[in-house]
Amino acid sequence: MSDPAGSLRGKAALVLGLGVHGGGAGVVRFLVEHGAVVTVTDLRPPEKLETTLASLSVLPVLYVLGEHREADVRSADVIVRNPAVPRESPWLDLARRHGVPVLMEMNLFWAHCPAPIVAITGSKGKSTTTAWLGHTWRLSRPDTVVAGNLRVSALEALPLIGPDTPVVLELSSWQLESFGDTRIGPHVSCVTNIAPDHLNRYSDMADYASSKREIYRYQRPEDIAVLCWDDPVVRGFAADCPAQVRWFGLEEAPSEGAHVSAGWIVLRGAEASPLLPVGELGLRGPHNVLNALATAALADACGLPAEQIAEGLRTFKGLPDRMEPVAYINGVAYINDTTSTTPVSTIAALRTIEGPIALIAGGASKNVGFADLAPEICARVSYLALLEGSATDELQAAVNGCSGKLDTEVYGELQSAVSAAAERAGPGWTVLLSPACASFGMFDNEFQRGEQFRAAVRELGSKGQGALHGR
Repeated sequence: MSDPAGSLRGKAALVLGLGVHGGGAGVVRFLVEHGAVVTVTDLRPPEKLETTLASLSVLPVLYVLGEHREADVRSADVIVRNPAVPRESPWLDLARRHGVPVLMEMNLFWAHCPAPIVAITGSKGKSTTTAWLGHTWRLSRPDTVVAGNLRVSALEALPLIGPDTPVVLELSSWQLESFGDTRIGPHVSCVTNIAPDHLNRYSDMADYASSKREIYRYQRPEDIAVLCWDDPVVRGFAADCPAQVRWFGLEEAPSEGAHVSAGWIVLRGAEASPLLPVGELGLRGPHNVLNALATAALADACGLPAEQIAEGLRTFKGLPDRMEPVAYINGVAYINDTTSTTPVSTIAALRTIEGPIALIAGGASKNVGFADLAPEICARVSYLALLEGSATDELQAAVNGCSGKLDTEVYGELQSAVSAAAERAGPGWTVLLSPACASFGMFDNEFQRGEQFRAAVRELGSKGQGALHGR
């Protein structure tokens, strides 16, 4: 396929934001391999990018770290921006005023991927649905590529992809911002749901929801969009979706898709096809029933047989950092749900747990509010350990507003919060890290937060406080 920026050979390519999740490194390698003269700029200092820089050390790249520079923007033939660089960035405005094309990783990937693409987005459940579909597809096609917003560079997977290779991508709203630049769309799309998130980046919920619409906006009539029937916002997306719409939801929708009937996951096509009882799903919790339904509808849209779909739904065991069982110590379960960075996802986590909960929450603000989360905490949590951050005072005030009796402390480091939760927890309790907030400030990202939680729990086990099980 053609390159959206024309041939890259000899062109001055500026990577605006290197990042630490692998996508930026994949972009740099891709540009170098295609003959571009590459400059990388990032606002972070070298010590914050150490691992990524080490992985690129042999490549002929100019690094400008701790700043972006006007001269680099003006002299570039093409700019590839990191998803973390906001669309309103003055550096992007400068580029556009000087006629410099601005692309993202996904524009490059789409132009060079020889296979049809399945792409999944949503406020929550998109990672699990993406991985669940990949797991199901790999039962017959072990070469299935799963990449995107999962800390896996899509560009670096290109050498593995042939014309019929299954390709499944998780895409964030930030990654979708590039779709209009080159009018790209997947063969099969999915929107899992829309809930308040990233309102520190978008002007309001309508603006945020509009970013999610990009996943289907440039699909063709022969393509398929899988949408959530239970979500009124996503249901409304069907009105302007150019693709064929299929649904998933707890209740049966008026066209093809997946739903629950009499306790079974059911596919609806020309006729109803029961797949398996809900109780046999590989993951537990009401939210994972919806993730399973999305997976089933997607797998069916991709042509997978019913028997394989059922086996995939039954055998998938989940992803790290998402309701991840870390340990069971002296009768206390320790669960890492660090990727729950919104109130909605933390509510879902709380509703999956029986028995007393010691919740570790709080952190950086996304401007989403805690009016719905606070009553859930007051009803289900026995001890609340809050991590310092720009959202923590608001969360604490919301909790205090519905209960002045909940035992609550604020901590400046995660290890202290874990130790305090462990001291209060007894047999039958669960210590749950499910922050409902972003990680920035105390941590580089939510994955570092999860790793620190695992390390703190391992330390509890090493002190002879009980057997350590899980990851």
